Order: sequence, then structure tokens, then C-alpha cells
Amino acid sequence: MSAKTKLVGGWLAFILVADQLTKFIVDQSMPLHHSIPVIDNWFSLTYIRNTGAAFGILAGSAAAFRLPFLIVFSLVAIGFVVAMLRRLPEQETGLITALAFILGGAIGNLIDRFAYGEVIDFLDFYWGSYHWPAFNVADSFITMGVAITFFYLIKAKGEDPFARR
Repeated sequence: MSAKTKLVGGWLAFILVADQLTKFIVDQSMPLHHSIPVIDNWFSLTYIRNTGAAFGILAGSAAAFRLPFLIVFSLVAIGFVVAMLRRLPEQETGLITALAFILGGAIGNLIDRFAYGEVIDFLDFYWGSYHWPAFNVADSFITMGVAITFFYLIKAKGEDPFARR
């Protein structure tokens, strides 16, 4: 097994266990729409189910369209990330890690879509009445992976970090 496969596999295992375990705990211990303040006027655990994509995009569309579309979109995105991972040389551990973060998060949310038809979210950051859309562990890893990927692409200064060397 290659070092790249071990790195990706390790991150996938960690992300999927952390994501699914936290969602399971929230689902089993909190009523839907219940909120537990953790830091006043800044952070709560709030159990919601997101029928849409990021930030609730498409949440209002018909389920007969929304669910198949989001599943297909997720599968295409996962395929794209896997293709990019295959192109990366083993020494690009930063980018490999970033793409593993995106892949793990995408798979974590896809598991929810298959299991529930929606995604469990529970991390609720806010200031007064201004709330950031609730999210979960998978979303956090997707966001970190995208940010790290952008950092590496900017750092590459026109070179293709995905080019095989």
C-alpha cells in the first residue's frame, strides 16, 4: 500500500468516524430543533436537518428533484476529488491531505443523504440574532480542505501541482 493511500485512508477513517459519531450522538440525545447554549451569544449545539446543500441551497425545491440531484452531485464531486488524488505525486502531502478532507466530508454528508434524505447539522455559531448557517464535522473538513487547496494553488504560482513528476 502506498504512502498516499495510507494517508488518505487514515484521514477518511478519522473524518467518517468523527462525523458519523457526532451526528449519532446529536440524533440520539437531542430533540430536533433543540438548542443547548455552550458559549452565550456565540455558540450553541442546535439539532437541525438540512434538506438542501451548503447554506440550505435547494432546501425549498421538490424532494423528488433535490435528493437525486444532491446525491448525483456528491458522487460526481467525489469522483473528481478521487481523480485529482490519483494525479498527485506522493510528495504533495499537503494537497493530498486537503483533498482527503474534502473527500471525507463529502462522503460523510452523502451517508446522511442516503440514510435520512437530509444532513444532520448541529454546530451553531452566532452573534446576537445573526446566525451562521448550522453545520457539522463533515462540513468543517470540507471547508478546511478547500482553504488548504486554495493556499497550495496560490503558492504554486502558475505551476500545476497535480502534474505527475
